[in-house]
Formats: sequence, C-alpha cells, structure tokens
Amino acid sequence: MSEVPAAVVGEADLHAHSTVSDGTESPARLMEQAAAAGLWGVALTDHDSTSGWAEAAAAVPETGVVLIPGMELSTREGFSSVHMLAYLVDPLDEGLLAETARIRESRITRAEEIVRRIGRDYELSWEDVLEQTAVGTTIGRPHIADALVARGHAATRSAAFAGILHPRSGYAQPHYAPDPLTGVRLIRAAGGVPVLAHPGTRGAEQLIPPARLARLVEAGLFGLEVDHPENRADAKPRLRALADRFGLAVTGSSDYHGAGKPNRLGESRTAPDVVERLIAEARGSAPVMP
Repeated sequence: MSEVPAAVVGEADLHAHSTVSDGTESPARLMEQAAAAGLWGVALTDHDSTSGWAEAAAAVPETGVVLIPGMELSTREGFSSVHMLAYLVDPLDEGLLAETARIRESRITRAEEIVRRIGRDYELSWEDVLEQTAVGTTIGRPHIADALVARGHAATRSAAFAGILHPRSGYAQPHYAPDPLTGVRLIRAAGGVPVLAHPGTRGAEQLIPPARLARLVEAGLFGLEVDHPENRADAKPRLRALADRFGLAVTGSSDYHGAGKPNRLGESRTAPDVVERLIAEARGSAPVMP
C-alpha cells in the first residue's frame, strides 16, 4: 500500500515519457527538467514499461522532485487505440508483466512490418530505426518517425506522423493490445490506479460513450485526463461533466516527450488534492520522496 506524503504541497505533471519509450530524454534528465519546471511531483509513464523507474528514482534526492512511478498501458477498442495511465502498480505483478511483454513484442513486429512497407517506396531500413533507440527502449512509430527525419524524408517527427506515417498513407497497421476494460482490471489487480489518457483528442463528438465509461468505472477507473494539451477545447467541458456524473477525478498532464513533441513539461498539471487521492488508492508501489 502506498503511503500518502505528509503534505502534497504542489502540483504534479502526471504524464511524461523518457527514452525508455518514445521520449528523447533519459529518466534522470526528465527529473531534472521537472525540477526546472517547478513541479512538486512528476509521473514517469513510459509506454508498456516500468524500466525507467530505477533511474528516475535515483535522481529524486538531487532534484527534490517527487517521483510517481507509472506506465502508459496500450489498450484497443476496435480499430481505435486507447491509452490507459497506470499509476503506482506493482512492477513485478505477473499478469501485468505478461501482458506488457506481449504488447511490446507486438509493437516490434508491427514496427518491422511498417518499415518493410515504407522501404518499398523510401530509403529506410530497420537498422535506421534501431539507431534512434536506446537499450531497452519500447520501440514504436515515433522511432520510425525519427528515422524518417534522419533520412531526410520528413522535417520533424510531427511531420512524419502527418505524412508518411498517417493512416491514409497505407503503411501503418495496429499492434496487439487488450481492450480498455481488461486494461483497467489489469492495473487494479497490480495494485495500481487507472486514468483514461487524453480522451478528448478527437473532439466532443468522439468521446467515449457513457455506457462504455460506466463499465470502466465499475471495473475501477479512477479518473479522466482532462487537462491535456491535445484534448480539443470543445471536448473538455463534456469530459468534466462525465467526471462529475461518474465521480471520477480530473487530472492534468503535459504528455511530455522532450524534443519528440512540442508539449512543455508542466504546462498542464494535477491539483494536490487529486494527487493525494490517487496515492491513497494505490496498493502496488509508493511514490519516491526526496
């Protein structure tokens, strides 16, 4: 069980990535950036991996920033990717370990196939992609984007996603991921606290249906990531209304990726009382305090 800190005296950014997944900064550098941003706490939420926790934790005493260990778990609803933030899980939980290993393996297989398809029309190899990763990285489309930039086929990672890696280009394909309901159950079984990540990126008309959200809440969903730079403005009021209706917490996060996205660390934050509630509900692991 997690212990609530004596006082959560500041705001936290509850969604940030490192080189363990598709961020461009190491876990330790991320903690330094969190200190520079004036954050009380930051959650390291790499895709389908907890491998960066130890390095980030080692940087806590020097930076003075509280680390909230987390993960961004991939789930899928039909053809739509749905990300579930998993806070303070037990990193050794067998069910979660097995599922994330399956997801990461599928990500690699999917990435290799995408590169093979792109390679028919552009000069690009799997070795180009590997050059954009570090040891233990969860390989994904952002690394293909970086390889396309390095090869001169796109100006930036964002441009690669808007062009060659856009679904309309015909190169992309999905990877394996459990459905969101299974994801929530896996996170709770591992002692963690689940929050639906950036659910308003497609706008108000594409929000999760209330009946489906009700099932996630029944399974243990804790909150909605409402204050996120990529949630559309028209979606945020409806998300807050859904949070009120179902008794869900509202979180704020930047989804920081270093140079991999324009998002700025700390540009969206979570209030101290919500952070306290989140920590109090966790059973899998604890925040790392200075």
